[in-house]
Amino acid sequence: MTLTYKQIIVAVDGSKESEWAFKKAMAIAERNDATLNVVNIVDTRSHSSVETYDRAAAESAHKYAGEMLNNYKAEAVQAGVQSVNVIVEYGSPKAMIAKDLPNKLNADLIICGATGLNAVERFVMGSVSENIVRTAKCDVLVIRKPEQ
Repeated sequence: MTLTYKQIIVAVDGSKESEWAFKKAMAIAERNDATLNVVNIVDTRSHSSVETYDRAAAESAHKYAGEMLNNYKAEAVQAGVQSVNVIVEYGSPKAMIAKDLPNKLNADLIICGATGLNAVERFVMGSVSENIVRTAKCDVLVIRKPEQ
């Protein structure tokens, strides 16, 4: 019996950890002939205390995420991954990556970095990767940045 992955989600946020996760995800997608879904979640919860969410800030975050994801997509295609999607969503990264997107994409593997950019949230509420491991219904691979 051969076990393969067909729909892989890799969560990226611009951190070194997520860059390593992306590199692993590319290799796994290429070996499995899987679709690689490169995702970035713009965390809108940090703006909930602001009465009117700043449209310029949202557009800036979306533009940054889109450019980052398109660069990742080009790298994956060049590395031989046949099917690559880029997805920018708004909301809670924990809920979107662990539940919403896997259901929507019928994902069978989620890959993420062990830590990301938001150290304050990790201290107060626990990490996104920790939440994904606890709540996702599919396989999860957490990547650590190699020691120098």
